Amino acid sequence: MNSVPKPIRENLHFLCAEIDGQLSQLETFFKNPSLSVARRIYDRAGYAHNLKTRIHAGCLRHLSASKKGNRRHLTLRSLEFIATDLQRIANLSRQCLRHAENIEIFETLFPKRYPPIINMVRKGVAHIEPAVLDHNTDQALEIGRLRQNIEKDYKKLFLGYTAQMNGADAPEDLAHSLLVASEIQRMGDSLQSISEALISANIGQAVNFERYFALQGLMSDLESQGDFKVETIAETRSGSAISAITDKKTDEVTAVFKDGEKRKVKEEREGVESWHSIYPGLAPKILAYQKRDQSAALLIEHLPGLTFENIVLNETDELCEKTLSVLGKTLKDIWQQTRTDQPADLGSMQQLAKRIGEVYRVHPAFKGSLVDLNGVQLPAMKDLIAEAAEREKSVKAPFSVYIHGDFNIDNIIYDPDENRIHFIDLHRSKYMDYVQDVSVFMVSNYRLQVFEAPVRRRIMSVTRAFYKLVRAFAKKQQDTTFDYRLCLGLARSFETSTRFILDKSHARRMHLRARYLIERALACPAGDEHKFKLPIKEIFVD
Repeated sequence: MNSVPKPIRENLHFLCAEIDGQLSQLETFFKNPSLSVARRIYDRAGYAHNLKTRIHAGCLRHLSASKKGNRRHLTLRSLEFIATDLQRIANLSRQCLRHAENIEIFETLFPKRYPPIINMVRKGVAHIEPAVLDHNTDQALEIGRLRQNIEKDYKKLFLGYTAQMNGADAPEDLAHSLLVASEIQRMGDSLQSISEALISANIGQAVNFERYFALQGLMSDLESQGDFKVETIAETRSGSAISAITDKKTDEVTAVFKDGEKRKVKEEREGVESWHSIYPGLAPKILAYQKRDQSAALLIEHLPGLTFENIVLNETDELCEKTLSVLGKTLKDIWQQTRTDQPADLGSMQQLAKRIGEVYRVHPAFKGSLVDLNGVQLPAMKDLIAEAAEREKSVKAPFSVYIHGDFNIDNIIYDPDENRIHFIDLHRSKYMDYVQDVSVFMVSNYRLQVFEAPVRRRIMSVTRAFYKLVRAFAKKQQDTTFDYRLCLGLARSFETSTRFILDKSHARRMHLRARYLIERALACPAGDEHKFKLPIKEIFVD
């Protein structure tokens, strides 16, 4: 209780009471609709808003004096979200009335079904104060479960309304009834958001309702071995969240918790397991796996060492060179052990064509029908991509190997003590052209947004040295079109990576490199791809 300042606590009490009162009036309206009841709800709009504003102001004052990440700070942040969602429930109540008032035949609404649903919302609101003041996670979970019950009732109403749509005498009434049901459904969504805010404050990190159950299930085995805390360390672009499970006594990371959409987490699990059978010791161990509805989670072994990105940016030249050498040897060993004689399509231009719309949304200046350079009209990027895609179809890798699939430099870990490489984030692993991994690795170095001259020189040097290592492997394997395929693979990676770069100058440098590489590839006469030489020094220099 001491973590919630008295003025905020009092305003939260008044806000919960006010929302409960408005919901009570809404129940009454559905039982006995009248303008006087509706007017009482409309007239209370300003009070809920004022209470929410007071809570926000109080939280803001105390947040400036609290340490980020401690329980008090997290509680104050959760109170801001809770106040916002409570006022949202008040707004939704008024929206229900507006839609209901447009219904000519009130029985069309099935009004008797609504009071029990609204009563569930009131129960959720009643749980908020004890959940906040007592840090009661059970109460917070109960609020989230109410949303699931509300959703079930909404679906029944939806089916009832839509079943009457065909040939209905008053389709407008049914349309307004659907809108009323939708507003009630959104009240359930607000309850779930409140539940998640409370749970997040209690466990010390941002978490959604489904994620809590996954984390709770996976942590049960670990908790028998000690006392642990959970800290978010990353969020992926695919929507997964990654957290470190840390021993409270030693402050050492014991495991990594990763959750997200069930399909993607399943792919990650399968990718890790495939590497265990193909190249043991490279991938982390899976300690536990949980799935629930459309979500899933993994508890993964924490691997000691440094990411390749960390080494390039922060460590000594000696460690950087050693890491690159071990990486080169590891890749060659993997590629030799997993090589099959099945030719492989890189398909880099097809990949680029699928993602170019995302690039244009971030950098609309890259889009254009024609490029005018001193009066000379050059083809648009999309036309170059289409032409290169047709050309690429005839140039296959002479063999396939098992690749990482997302070979960014933050997915590679080097353990100096064991002198070995590890891979993480393996959900895209498959048999394919190894140029896919090579091009992603090289561009993930270049795109680093660190612009100090000495660091940029090191990045370029590392990238060129990596190319030299891989080029030697290609030559030994008699892969005569390696440079040509890599040219298009780099073009794809340069262009698609601009989606994640907001620095206009850096993004433009990458865009121009992509265009230049495609033009060079197209300038090579058909049939002479084996003679093509990649302009590596011109590309990887700043």
